[in-house]
Amino acid sequence: MSEPTPMEDYLFDLRGYVIVRNAVTKDDVRTLNEALGPYVSMENGEWRGWVHRYKQHEIHCLYEIGEPYERLLDHPSWIDHMRKWCSSGDGKLFIDEAFVNVRGQDGQTGMHNGGHHGTPRTQYRFRDGQFRCGQVNAILALTDIGAGDGPTMVVPGSHKANLIHPAYLDQENRPRSLDDVEGAVEVHLDAGDAVLFVDCMSHGSARRTNPGERRIVIYRYGPHWAHSRYGHKPSRDVLQRVTPAQRAILEPIPPLLPPDAG
Repeated sequence: MSEPTPMEDYLFDLRGYVIVRNAVTKDDVRTLNEALGPYVSMENGEWRGWVHRYKQHEIHCLYEIGEPYERLLDHPSWIDHMRKWCSSGDGKLFIDEAFVNVRGQDGQTGMHNGGHHGTPRTQYRFRDGQFRCGQVNAILALTDIGAGDGPTMVVPGSHKANLIHPAYLDQENRPRSLDDVEGAVEVHLDAGDAVLFVDCMSHGSARRTNPGERRIVIYRYGPHWAHSRYGHKPSRDVLQRVTPAQRAILEPIPPLLPPDAG
């Protein structure tokens, strides 16, 4: 495991994000893409086993695909960052979402979130010398993502903002494209790099203008008492297959049932 360095702690507090280069190996990237391949053709709303294409560009419950994605649950490149930044003080975590976003040309995500919301679910807090964040994301690039590839965009420092960004919404009251937002920066990643950021930071993605597709894996972590945003639950097969440490992230509070429950 690799705890965040003092510089990573400082940059996370200052900017709201840090980049971990070569978080996984090129062999890992190839294996992850190969394992994902059969699921990319899923239709919106379709289930394959316990894997769910919940939204047009999102395939959820990746740990159900198998070992390559199970390994990411407590990957040493970021798991200790998560334990320090978003646990409830005892290092216990919960993974809210584990999904991949596959997007082609012209796709983008408008600006959303910001410290002005003040929501506990995504909040940034630092109290008594300890981080107390509601949700911290690990975005892992499965393809090279540079200029024109629809990179993640962030507004550094906006996790502490008290005021809404003046350009937060467009004239039709929709999240504004970050391509046009003052203060937003692109986060360029090579395949295998990861960016870790607190979810209340204003973020989204640039429009992809290049041909081809962008693939990113997103694992969202929070304190162990959190719950799934959309209601996804791990299968019994996965809970029995993974390591005890991984199971503690998938199901940190096992259901309390009567002895005769089925």
